[in-house]
Formats: sequence, structure tokens, C-alpha cells
Amino acid sequence: MAYVNRTNAESGVNLLALRSHNAALVLDLLRTAGEGGISRLELAERTGLTPQAVSKITARLRADGLAAEAGRRASTGGKPRTVLRLVPEAGHAVGLHLDRDEVTVVLCDLTGAVVAERRVPLDLGAGAEAVVESAAGEVEALLARAGVSVLGVGVALPGPLDHARGVLHRVTGFPEWDGFPLRDALAGRLGVPVVVDKDTNAAALGIAVVGSGAGALGGGASGSAGAAGSSAAAGPSGPSGPSGPSGSSGSSGPSSPLESFAYLHLGTGLGAGLVIGGGVHRGARTGAGEFGHQVIQLDGPPCGCGNRGCIEALCLAAVDRGAVGEAARVLGVGAANLVGLLDIDLVLLGGRTVAAHEEAFVRGVGAVLEERARLEGVDDGAIPVRVAPGGARGVAEGAAQLLLAPLFGRGED
Repeated sequence: MAYVNRTNAESGVNLLALRSHNAALVLDLLRTAGEGGISRLELAERTGLTPQAVSKITARLRADGLAAEAGRRASTGGKPRTVLRLVPEAGHAVGLHLDRDEVTVVLCDLTGAVVAERRVPLDLGAGAEAVVESAAGEVEALLARAGVSVLGVGVALPGPLDHARGVLHRVTGFPEWDGFPLRDALAGRLGVPVVVDKDTNAAALGIAVVGSGAGALGGGASGSAGAAGSSAAAGPSGPSGPSGPSGSSGSSGPSSPLESFAYLHLGTGLGAGLVIGGGVHRGARTGAGEFGHQVIQLDGPPCGCGNRGCIEALCLAAVDRGAVGEAARVLGVGAANLVGLLDIDLVLLGGRTVAAHEEAFVRGVGAVLEERARLEGVDDGAIPVRVAPGGARGVAEGAAQLLLAPLFGRGED
């Protein structure tokens, strides 16, 4: 399977070998600069590296096909400066989202832009062997059509799981997955590095890498004012785009980092991805974010996790009854607890259930946060609530970032 080689077939460069700190700094600035590019002098000023060091790094990146000239820019005195840009097609990664009932596969270039996509039904309860074979077949079909080599495959699925070892724990509703080494199984089947993480962590990573640049969050309203905008590797060797409302991907300019937020994913289950200090917070045992299984009603309905009155069970039961407003308020209670515990700056909502009722969930969650802020006497009001970017493929795009982000010094534990 030559088309799933870790090394870029045309340039001959192994991108995973470029993960030095200084090269990552330069690559990330090239990425965020977009097509307009950035000059070597600006790179030196923003990285703190000497001009000589920047020249050596950029010369290597150009020789390897990762950077190219993007024209010249007028300077204050002296000759115009040559500006450089990232070459998006110099490398690719696959993002694989295994949901309880479907699989989504995307192929992303170095900017995170989606260049190919597949989505088919999947039964996560069909057994590990069948699921691995089905997922691997979808990856191979996508790559055969695209005809490119890849850095590896990032896999996102419901937790809990061990991100560091790529081993699943007792996935809610699917206890048969407990202890299954998904990372090693897929890496052995495909022959490329594989990184496994929870779906919520992957989505949060994708959002954190994209940042809050123009259009990244759709500019939507927050709180009760209205709906927002759109919706450790294994293998032979190895390790971790903004989408607007229409689902298009790409980067046209610099973006600002989102330093502190919670991504709440309500689909076939409920979980959270936490970004604190600009990085995904996974916890000491990579189990952070099991948001859906906090008990808020002691005598509540039974949950698939074995407890009663979990937010996930209450939310999904309300949705099944058609009581979307109630589900939004229950989700808001959990979100308010999270805000009070972590003092985050933003709550983002995603998942297919949210996508079907965006305005109701943004309004309902926002109303609970506003009431909590009023009771606590918060001077600057409640934190914003918005719909996360990425739409239906946001988790899959984030999964690809499990491979891409470390190249730019992002997404490291």
C-alpha cells in the first residue's frame, strides 16, 4: 500500500522528523499567515530566533517542499522583502471519527483543509474485528481515490479510553470494547502511525488549532440572544481548517488562539473536550472530560454507565420526548457547573443533536449560564455560548489534527 506511506512520496521528506521546536515555531507562523505569507524578518521577530537561524530553517523547509515564495512585500527602506508561505499539499493526515452508528473519514492537508471525505453507516457493537476492518477499508478507499501519502491516521470515538496507549475502556453502551488496543490494531492493519483520542478531545483540539480567526466561530450570538454560526502514536514509527457554516475549510489569514473553553458534544452520547491554557486538558490518566456522567438527579433514570440521573441520560431522554427546551436546560446546568469549576471563557456546543436544534440549545444553555452569573453577581455577565465550527465532520477534522498539530508545536500533552 504505497499510498499510505508516512513519507511524502514526491519531496522525500519525512514530516515527522521535522518536529524540532524551532522548526515547529516557524511552520506554525507560516500556517497562520495563510496565502499572504510572512517575511523572514517577521519570522525572526515573532519567534525570537536570529535571522541566521530563520534563514537556515526556511531554506530547509523550502528544499523539502514545505514552504514556497509568496511574492514580495514593500519594506521601510531597503529592497522589498520576500515573503514565504506554507505549501498545504506537502503533507496530509487522515481523520477517522467512529461514532456509535456511523464512520466519517476525512483527508486533510497541512492547513487542516478537507480535500476528501467519506461517511458510511457503522455498528460500533458489531465487534472489534469487524469495526477495525470496516474502518480500515474506508481509510484505504479514501486514500486510493486521493492518491496521496499520509502522516498517519487520527482516530476519535466515544470514551472513556487511554489516549497515551490507544486502549479503549468501557465505552458506554459497548462494554465489549473494554481493554481493546485500537491504536495497535489499526496501525498493524494500515501500516501507518495511529493516534487514538476521545471524540470530544479531538474536536476541541481542532477548534484550538484553528483559533478564533474570521469566520471560525461564525460570529454567532451568545447566551439567550440567539443561535450561533455553523455548526501518542503507534505503528511503524510516530506520534497529534476552519470550517464555516457551509462546511468549507481553509485558512485565509492569521487566527487568534482560543485559550480556555469547553466543547460540549451531544449526539448519540454526551461528553466534553476541555482546552485550558491553549492546550487540550486530558488529565493524569487521559480520562478528563467525562462530562455526561456527572449525576445531577440522584433518583433519575438509569444511564448506560450504570449510574442514575446522569446528564447524558436526562438530556437524551428529554430529546426523545421532544422536550428540546428541557434538554437544553439540563445541559445548561452541567455547563454552569463546568464554568464555575474551571472559570473558562467560552462554551461551544456540537454534535448531531445540537445541530438539529441549534437555536434552542444555545438559548437554553445560555439562559442557565446567565441566571447563574446573575445569582453570583458577576459584573461582566455570563460567558458566551456558541455553536462550534466544523459541522458534522468537526470531530473527524479534529482527529486529523492529532497528527498535524504536533508538526506546528500544537496539541502536545
